[in-house]
Amino acid sequence: MRYSLINPTWSFEGSVYFGCREPHLPLEYGYSKALLEKAGHEVQILDGQLEGLEPQEMRSRLMAFHPDFTVITTAPSYLFWRCAPPELRVPRELAAYLKDAVGTLVAVGPHASTTPTATQRKLGADIVVMGECEEILPRLADDWKGLPTAPHASDMTALPALAWPAEVVARHTHQHHRFDAPPAGPGAEMEASRGCPYHCTFCAKDNFRNVFRRRPIETIARELDGLIAAGVEYVYFIDEIFLPYRNVLEMIAERGIKFGIQTRIDLWSDEMIDLLGAAGCVSIEAGVESITQAGRDLLDKKCKIGTEEISRRLIHAKQRVPFVQANLLDSLEDDPSEVQAWRAHLNAHGVWANEPVPLFPYPGSPDYTRRWGAPDDFAWERAHEFYLSGFDRFSDIQDQRPLPLVQLESSGARHA
Repeated sequence: MRYSLINPTWSFEGSVYFGCREPHLPLEYGYSKALLEKAGHEVQILDGQLEGLEPQEMRSRLMAFHPDFTVITTAPSYLFWRCAPPELRVPRELAAYLKDAVGTLVAVGPHASTTPTATQRKLGADIVVMGECEEILPRLADDWKGLPTAPHASDMTALPALAWPAEVVARHTHQHHRFDAPPAGPGAEMEASRGCPYHCTFCAKDNFRNVFRRRPIETIARELDGLIAAGVEYVYFIDEIFLPYRNVLEMIAERGIKFGIQTRIDLWSDEMIDLLGAAGCVSIEAGVESITQAGRDLLDKKCKIGTEEISRRLIHAKQRVPFVQANLLDSLEDDPSEVQAWRAHLNAHGVWANEPVPLFPYPGSPDYTRRWGAPDDFAWERAHEFYLSGFDRFSDIQDQRPLPLVQLESSGARHA
């Protein structure tokens, strides 16, 4: 069988999406391609985001390949499955344009996982995959009517070390969340683990990338060695929560590569922070979310330390790592003047703390379920309307008020 794996050429006009807009390696497609080829299938990845493909070029390549299955994702990359653009404008327009060239159309991603019926209808898909897709896609060639009806979690011990083509690595000039130095070579993304042992209210991971699973250190080392051999000078670990495992840090340290992580500072001791810096970490994105215990409790953070100790550890980390960020969300529990004072204190020590970002109640997050119950076919519309009606300011990168989701998904919304 022939499989085309498509990452659309994303655009974000009018969207509430506040993730990075640069291209990232489609890890889910990398794993899928390896497993599909191992099963004897032919695979092409059409990464519109990384290659800058126009729909006409994508259609031409698709028709030349004659796929039996075409897979389209509903989020820009695995890194942002849990905070994807709520609207399906881009994949919907692309699916409609490619309709007569796709064979059997398969939708994967957070929307397919959380609201499968609505996603299937909007994209005109024949199949939706709920949960993580790598191990499911090879099964389509046998009996796709027997697919799981609950979100699937991949076996992280079975997924291979990824080996990207040289031209893909060379094209990946973006170094995600790096601010200490300009790029001197390609960047890359990879996973050391998947999932998170915590269940914070704001995180949309209930239906994918949920249960915490580590990759074997031998696999991580083999993938990292391949990236270094391909010229990569910086790697960003997209783990939901990069945990302080000594053997992983010592293995990275042996390779002399720079890297960035996202984590919780309350899980790191001074000793492990020191090892993190010595291993080559140059960027930490630390989820603090709220400056008060009440705010963190409201978000179900289950933080192990108080605000004073959080501040101390962040400042200690900045003495070892060039860039340290403390992520803040608008918990509605924190006094704005106290937030500004805390941010100023951290900034004085070189730690950047962002302006608190309003919470979007993503379908598939505990926050959504507490408000409205299990997501139904109108979950994204409901959450989006609630968000727009509840706030008059949004994230730091929003330069205009986001458009209503219905308008975004309607024909011609891109040029509205």
